[in-house]
Amino acid sequence: MSRRLALSAGLLVFLPGTGALADAKIVCTLVADAATGAVLLEQGDCQSRVTPASTFKIPLAVMGYDAGVLKDANNPVMAFRKGDPDWGGANWTRNTDPASWMRYSVVWYSQRITHTMGAAELTRYARSFGYGNADFTGDTGENNGLDRAWIGSSLKVSPREQVAFLRRLMFGTLPVTKTAMANTRAIIESQAVDGWTVHGKTGTAYPRNKDRSFDYARGFGWYIGWAERQGTTLVFARLTQARERTSGSPGMLTRDGLLNDWPALAARFKP
Repeated sequence: MSRRLALSAGLLVFLPGTGALADAKIVCTLVADAATGAVLLEQGDCQSRVTPASTFKIPLAVMGYDAGVLKDANNPVMAFRKGDPDWGGANWTRNTDPASWMRYSVVWYSQRITHTMGAAELTRYARSFGYGNADFTGDTGENNGLDRAWIGSSLKVSPREQVAFLRRLMFGTLPVTKTAMANTRAIIESQAVDGWTVHGKTGTAYPRNKDRSFDYARGFGWYIGWAERQGTTLVFARLTQARERTSGSPGMLTRDGLLNDWPALAARFKP
């Protein structure tokens, strides 16, 4: 049976098929008009802050391009080193450029950027972007902010703040160079959905238990980005939290759910 999705009472339920996200709560779905900022749809808790996980790669790319750490879609190329995070499979253990970093969500490439820039610069940029709490201290007492502040740790952002940031990225009003914003927009993946071109980034992270182990049954899943059609641009964020361990990435499953829902959602907005 092919994968299908049912959406009911705030629960995301993939019916039998491939590795499915079962009984996951949709924490927030938020859609706004990029031009005016008017909120077109807000369902759930879109105000509370949680970890951004790999959606942080979008503001990090803006920072990296503005600071000169990143050059364009293909430069710099960085090599995998022994000891780098490798749980993403073969795409994480090869030479990586900015486009493949974003496409495959390569954690160690993010860490190279953050270590090059340093916590003070990251904090300065995040504050100027209005990006969440701008906290890059990392886990308490572990001095690991440059390695994982954005992965279930100290950095937190709300869906509303994600959407506000994306609007500024779309219209070139972040306090960085126009080139930095254009280069970032250029490396975000896109796909066609019901006449729309949807650009977006996933994110997955797991809360920590008191013993510092990861709670794989309550993974957060993000999908954020923008969609364009016939001169209309909408920005969106969806956040979910699983209620049991899944065989697939909560972020990817959240993306699949939002894209599945998009035609029905977008029909409300009559672009």
